[in-house]
Amino acid sequence: MTFLSATLDRVKPSPTIAVSTLAAELKAAGRDVIGLGAGEPDFDTPENIKAAGKAAIDAGKTKYTAPDGMPELKQAICDKFKRENGLEYTPAQISVGTGGKQILYNALMATLNPGDEVIIPAPYWVSYPDMVLLAGGEPVVVECPIETGFRMTPEQLEAAITPKTKWLIFNSPSNPTGAGYTRDQLKALTDVLMRHPQVWVMTDDMYEHLAYDGFQFCTPAEVEPGLYERTLTCNGVSKAYAMTGWRIGYAAGPVELISAMRKIQSQSTSNPCSISQWAAVEALNGPQDFIAENNKAFVRRRNLVVEMLNAAEGLECPVPDGAFYVYPSIKGCIGKTTPAGVEITDDEVFAKALLEEQGVAVVFGAAFGLSPNFRVSYATSDEALKEACTRIQTFCAGLR
Repeated sequence: MTFLSATLDRVKPSPTIAVSTLAAELKAAGRDVIGLGAGEPDFDTPENIKAAGKAAIDAGKTKYTAPDGMPELKQAICDKFKRENGLEYTPAQISVGTGGKQILYNALMATLNPGDEVIIPAPYWVSYPDMVLLAGGEPVVVECPIETGFRMTPEQLEAAITPKTKWLIFNSPSNPTGAGYTRDQLKALTDVLMRHPQVWVMTDDMYEHLAYDGFQFCTPAEVEPGLYERTLTCNGVSKAYAMTGWRIGYAAGPVELISAMRKIQSQSTSNPCSISQWAAVEALNGPQDFIAENNKAFVRRRNLVVEMLNAAEGLECPVPDGAFYVYPSIKGCIGKTTPAGVEITDDEVFAKALLEEQGVAVVFGAAFGLSPNFRVSYATSDEALKEACTRIQTFCAGLR
């Protein structure tokens, strides 16, 4: 249709949503499908948080709030940053959006001009490059292979920076790999950034609390205080608090940037749901002990999946530091043929054949900018994971 914006030609639909949709359609048609594509915990939102949402409804707290978040939530976010990250912010430095995605999008829309470059380490969350393109910028993808633990090196970062570079998008622990950066690894990157004062840092810390085996989370402005004035530290309640559907993300940064983001939000969605905001206040201020309990389940599931996938012919699956994903390589499967006669030429073909022949839905690696791999979300039951991994083993064993 000719009346649609040419900007749409620059972006593609979300592959993760597409996989989940296809799996749901096959299930509805009667197929036995195990979906490992969704990036959300299978745990229910904790009772105290749900109670806060219900109490907000009963108390009539159902009106508009300030466009980018109510004062009580902004203060709770300031307290969280000070308590957990050693970062001092005022409410004027806080933006609350409808999920973490809106926060990132608003920041890019508020700052990018045509030709501005944004460095994105790959594998990356599928939406980063497309949001940059929608905002008129140019994604500069830096491939971080399995040999580097899916982490960007200081040398790679230095080489990617040009006079046009405006942002680095940084995500640890990572979606899709679960890879995290230690303080020393992060300091090596921030040392590079300190030499390039035109480059700002946009962190995606959504998986901060989903860290395992003693991995210590840290965020750039915490590691290098010299970056404080040019860092947007982004986070949210979706993952650790099992609140994906409540849609609350937030960020802290310089007042000028936060004000620009507020202007965009005030003319697009305006405020996030008031009920969700009150629930988020309770999430941040209330008991946190359930996070450690949930993490025990995630570690158990992670170990199960890593062990079973590494036992599959042709797969190599590193052990992630956090989040709830693994990102195995299918290098050993390329060039082989499935029992149904499909030649595995790349990870997209692999994922499609796995779904059609074994009923397991995963997301192919090209969607995340690094092949040949696929992403498994282990945020589902142990039983489903065992069965899915058994089917993946069967699929790989049948390749010739």
